[in-house]
Amino acid sequence: MALSAEMKSRIEERVNEGLRDLWYPVAKSVEIRADRPYGAVVLGQKLVMWRGQDGTINCIEDYCPHRGAPLSYGEIHGGHVGCRYHGVIVDGTGTVQEVPAMPDCPMEGRKALRSYHVREHSDAVFVFMSSDEVTEPPELPLSPELLDPDWTGFLCTAIWDVNYRYALDNLADPMHGCYLHAESFTLAFGSKQDLLELDNRNEGFRVSRIGQVGENFDWVEFETPEGGMYCHLDIPYPAAAGPGGHMRIVGYVLPISPQKCKVFFWRMRKVQGFERDSWRFLYRAHLEKQHWNVLEQDRVMLEGMPDDARRREMLYQHDIGLAHLRRGLNRIARAQLEAEDAAAGTVAAE
Repeated sequence: MALSAEMKSRIEERVNEGLRDLWYPVAKSVEIRADRPYGAVVLGQKLVMWRGQDGTINCIEDYCPHRGAPLSYGEIHGGHVGCRYHGVIVDGTGTVQEVPAMPDCPMEGRKALRSYHVREHSDAVFVFMSSDEVTEPPELPLSPELLDPDWTGFLCTAIWDVNYRYALDNLADPMHGCYLHAESFTLAFGSKQDLLELDNRNEGFRVSRIGQVGENFDWVEFETPEGGMYCHLDIPYPAAAGPGGHMRIVGYVLPISPQKCKVFFWRMRKVQGFERDSWRFLYRAHLEKQHWNVLEQDRVMLEGMPDDARRREMLYQHDIGLAHLRRGLNRIARAQLEAEDAAAGTVAAE
């Protein structure tokens, strides 16, 4: 059955702003503290996070129920967040605990804000961006490298002034490595001509170069388990880069707004014992700066592209990965919208 123009427009809007009912990394663990709130924007929604007295992380709307001031500008009081504007104190469920300026205020005890499910893993804080507060999230989907103690690495994050889809497209495009990053420490080798192949899987896909392996950014795997999306790829390492074989990149992308996203990249190697310590030291002392330079090349290129570039594209064989990725995003968006429409129809009928 053909989609209506209205549904196509809604799908495009949903994909552009970011899919719902998924886990997204939002911040580094060290950024969420017990002595001050942390503000973030996720899928266009303002959130505030802080640690309670037991160290658990609270996440609610960044909105004071009194006048709408950002709670992230406020202070922490006894494990709750207090608004700096008039002092209203709200707990991690979004319930008003105290209105200091007016004792026994009718606001006290009222649940005024929605809260969000939070998980912490691998030095990052993930938030489940559900369409409603009662939806129970699936298990946090994590790349196997983040669960395997034989792997070690470093989390880096960066904000890019570009729609998150361009960051995903960039990851699904192995051929750009030998051009954009041709002068980098690790990506200076390999053929500039090749064909790509796509391996479609139950929960994701792999796109890889046919003519070479292990010379450059030659393959990427996108995983789409229930509740999230991430990718991993290898960056070939010369012997001068120390022990552990190739560097594995584990990547997640957070949609902030239609023109802004935040990338989360774990840079990892499978090393143990003394070799692990040696590589971690070498990375911090010498390699990290070079890898940041590569990331900056991606950022500058993507931010230089117009926001509507995809409307004028002339794609060819090398773009099979990003075309497949886009179709997958559209399918998820359509399923979400149809489920929401069905739920709304049920409520209306009642």
